[in-house]
Amino acid sequence: MTIKTRFAPSPTGSLHIGGVRTALFSWLYAKHNKGKFILRIEDTDRERSTEKSTKIILDGINWLGLDYDEGPYYQSKRFERYQEVIRQLLEGGNAYYCYCSKEEVDVMRDEAIKRGVKPKYNSFCRNREKPPSNNVNPVIRFKNPLDGEVVINDLVQGEVSFDNKELDDLIIARSDGSPTYNLTVVVDDMDMEITDVIRGDDHLNNTPRQINILNALGASLPNYAHIPMILGENGKKISKRDGVSDILQYREDGFLQEALLNYLIRLGWSKGDQEIFSINEMISEFDLRAVNKSSSSLNPKKLLWLNQYYLKNTENKILANILGNFFDGMNVSTDVGPDLEDLIEIQKQRMETIRDIAEQSIFFYKDFEDYDVKLARKYLQADILRVFKELDDELKSIELWDNNSIKNVINKMTKKFDIKIGKLAQPLRVAVTGTNISPSIDDTLCLLGREKSLARLKKAIKYIENNNQS
Repeated sequence: MTIKTRFAPSPTGSLHIGGVRTALFSWLYAKHNKGKFILRIEDTDRERSTEKSTKIILDGINWLGLDYDEGPYYQSKRFERYQEVIRQLLEGGNAYYCYCSKEEVDVMRDEAIKRGVKPKYNSFCRNREKPPSNNVNPVIRFKNPLDGEVVINDLVQGEVSFDNKELDDLIIARSDGSPTYNLTVVVDDMDMEITDVIRGDDHLNNTPRQINILNALGASLPNYAHIPMILGENGKKISKRDGVSDILQYREDGFLQEALLNYLIRLGWSKGDQEIFSINEMISEFDLRAVNKSSSSLNPKKLLWLNQYYLKNTENKILANILGNFFDGMNVSTDVGPDLEDLIEIQKQRMETIRDIAEQSIFFYKDFEDYDVKLARKYLQADILRVFKELDDELKSIELWDNNSIKNVINKMTKKFDIKIGKLAQPLRVAVTGTNISPSIDDTLCLLGREKSLARLKKAIKYIENNNQS
């Protein structure tokens, strides 16, 4: 039997990091078992589902490399099939029309609370023979078994049981005829022959209801694995309004997909003390039964550590393509300036994200107009003017513009003027970059190139002279 898993998000907002971990676990389980991974878009909520959210889902899945073998299937295109199954349940005596209004159902639940029992619909219409004469558009409810229990041998949670008498007759079709989640997901899993349903533990209470519908349809039951939710750094539930919940925000922040996948697999799953996993290792080692039952909390510092590891160990050619996209998004042309691969080789040793590299490398490609007032007041003083002028002459005389030649000139200046390297390097850094943060000063000048370096040094000399610093 071929293992088939699925990821079935609703396109009603951003792609949540918890959902992506579920997708990753489903993808890994299918790959590990040489099975198939299916993508299904559950877009039956007509009011909240949007094309924009669907695109976010597809972009996120594609960015992370979670390739799907089938799909994407769209529930909105399967309404005829859902209606067919609803008719089947009605004709088989496993569903019925319910004419109770929302207000009437609320009263039923309030009365149940007063009696100290579980609030639920009391099945008033379950055995109704004739519809009322009030012309109400009815909903359709599933006839849940009245006795017995549903036992789930969950691959993560272990054995979990539910008494059928605690479950009400859930609505499977709304008054407008549209199917509800618990009906559509059952039909889809049945038709798509899903063998293993891997999803968040917030769906655990839906599972006995879905199993009862599957039994009524005479369908095979899949295995279930309910994964604990991911909590925020503070140990509380993550809100969609939190920046950390949106998976594409991580891409915008400059994280590599390999780092994020490595980070996600370690949120609730482990193999000894190993922290770094290649994609192939994830596939070969992943075991659902090793997933923790307890929730995991986000650790931004660990993600940054992982991202820095992958930055240092990813080919510069690959990183250059990503970095180029960041510069494009910042309207920074890289046509004139250091080769991106050369820049990355220097910057990735000291940065944590691609965005960091981009934001702290703009000066290599784009001239700055003014100096930061505080930096200029501190570093571009009269006492550095003479050093800058001689440094300018020496740098002009360099035949080969490389690190060694630049370093030799700087060392020569520090000895001649009897100053420490920092007393020259930091003012020079401000002079040629406009900032006080950059790679080593020789790397900075080398990447910046002879023409820009000398032009910016000359600009700093004029700035000091024009500001009458003596």
